[in-house]
Amino acid sequence: MTGRLWDITQPLRPGMPTWPGDTPFEQSRVWTMGPDCPVNVGRFSQSVHAGTHADAPLHYVEGGRSIEAVDLEVYLGPCRLIDLRSAGPRIEPVDLSPWLVDLPPRVLLRTYETFPLNDWDSHFKPVAAESIALLSDHFVRLIGVDTASLDPESSKSMEAHRMVAERGMAILEGLMLSDPPPGDYELIALPLPLAGLDAAPVRAVLRELE
Repeated sequence: MTGRLWDITQPLRPGMPTWPGDTPFEQSRVWTMGPDCPVNVGRFSQSVHAGTHADAPLHYVEGGRSIEAVDLEVYLGPCRLIDLRSAGPRIEPVDLSPWLVDLPPRVLLRTYETFPLNDWDSHFKPVAAESIALLSDHFVRLIGVDTASLDPESSKSMEAHRMVAERGMAILEGLMLSDPPPGDYELIALPLPLAGLDAAPVRAVLRELE
């Protein structure tokens, strides 16, 4: 018997919060079931960074790999969900230090008491580049966050993303982490193979370990 599944994916829908200035989610019906049509067919458009998504190196490295070329293995396997709601305005190495024993290669960081499903938050908690380096030193290969980015909304230097690039790590953003208890799980979060693009939506799930 498999363990319980926790869906940690934002539903893609009209009116969902979007990074300021980016493409909002839109959907429409192309065909409608009726006397002359046997099926319903819809279409949608959105930013590749809308909702729960995986960043590709192309997003933050000139000439980096696009999302269809990333290694899928890193998005599957043991992970640790870390509760950092009590951390300060930025995730620092000291916030992570209690969680580093026997750390699996994937780490998800919860910062919200309740995930802001319907409101854009410009003051989300970013992750210090030093914290990413610390996780890498403990052999973490993927970092996931419940915020819209590792770096502050106003950042021009993208220090956290640059550290991820330097350490060869993968990124998940926009995860809904309010419901699962902190602890160890199996992560399943495969990005769509959108050829040539810098990110892709994922359906992210945590499976409880037996």
